Amino acid sequence: MAISKVKHLHWVRLDNAAKIYPAARRRNWSNVFRQSVTFYEDVDIDVLRSALDVTVKRFPSIAASLRRGVFWYYLEEVENAPDILEEKSYPLVYMSHNEMRKCALRVIVYKDRIAVEFFHSLTDGTGALIFLKSLTAEYLEQKHGIKVPCEHGVMDRTESPSPEELEDSFLKYAGKVPSSRKDTDAWRLSGEIEKDAFLHQTCFQVPVKESLALAHKHGVSLTVFFSAVIMEALLNLQKEKVPSIKRRKRIKLLIPVNLRQLFPSKSLRNFAMYTIPELDPRLGEYDFDEICKIIRCKMETEITSKHMGSVIATNVNDELNPLVRLIPLPLKNLVMKAVFDTVGERKSCLTLSNLGLIKLPEIMKQYIRRMDFILGVQAAAPYNCGMLSYNDTVYINFIRNIREPALERHFFAVLQNMGIPATVESNYSNLENN
Repeated sequence: MAISKVKHLHWVRLDNAAKIYPAARRRNWSNVFRQSVTFYEDVDIDVLRSALDVTVKRFPSIAASLRRGVFWYYLEEVENAPDILEEKSYPLVYMSHNEMRKCALRVIVYKDRIAVEFFHSLTDGTGALIFLKSLTAEYLEQKHGIKVPCEHGVMDRTESPSPEELEDSFLKYAGKVPSSRKDTDAWRLSGEIEKDAFLHQTCFQVPVKESLALAHKHGVSLTVFFSAVIMEALLNLQKEKVPSIKRRKRIKLLIPVNLRQLFPSKSLRNFAMYTIPELDPRLGEYDFDEICKIIRCKMETEITSKHMGSVIATNVNDELNPLVRLIPLPLKNLVMKAVFDTVGERKSCLTLSNLGLIKLPEIMKQYIRRMDFILGVQAAAPYNCGMLSYNDTVYINFIRNIREPALERHFFAVLQNMGIPATVESNYSNLENN
């Protein structure tokens, strides 16, 4: 089935969060993330191509190209579905501007896996997951002749998108009082950069049951628990690399927050902010319970509609400033890139983004073995981490652009010390051999 030709393609302005990403791009870095679904059988490329043709028309702000305007970038609905690509030797290969002008997402097949990679200006993790679930449902319906109900994020592909799905919810839910951007810098991980922009992916698979039991023992959620594991690993790694306590810097973890949990938004575009818990190793040692408490209190204090509304207001006020709006795009890009480098990239060691427990219509589960979420590395830092839970397993994907798997080793050691069994996969070599 081919996409019907249209004379006037739908276009939308970038949402408030998306505006920074085209400006922050550089030669070997584009802010791209991946979500994937793995089946119990190999993917039928012809059926997937037909399913993709149907699905892209349902999501005009996600299946879109990035276009350059006089004052801002914008998104334009693609006329044809993108080609289905073969897997490379590593995920999240650099997405060039020319590629984004055609379509700012990729669909990649490897044996039994469908992966979709999204330039972050298109959507956030929640919107991307809805797109992937809907594409998967359409594929299974065409492949196996089943009927998948529209629930748990699966959208009806025959419907047109609602206005609420296309709105910029940042503009709608901005608070009246802006917050301050003042913050402290974090310790920066470093290492020998890989040649040819190669990215190492390491996936830790841990059982949900044991992880939840330990999280509840410490009185926290699964997100807080694994955030604490990563922060303890970072503390141990910095202690190894920086023997002098006085020279150690703050350990800070950026944790994205799905704002749809706080505001009644149905937007499929970006609608997430973040909280950044921190530890100052110069103050002394931290036990695991203390780390959990610090993260939990930070999240409970900041993940409220009042606080997030004020953070949104700070960003929205900049966008709505009449002087800013009239600055030509090339000059805007220079300013926004400088802001991103000084404010965004220096305030955390890495990101941990948790999509949570993935729910699917019951009829889909018999076909799907696993799901994964992979963030790209930061522009000026070598690591990031994405996680989700599917069936009985938590999939924790670290990505890095340096040779040494030092953080993964320390993360694995913390899991072992806590008695959590973990299976480790890598796209390069076993963790123990590095």
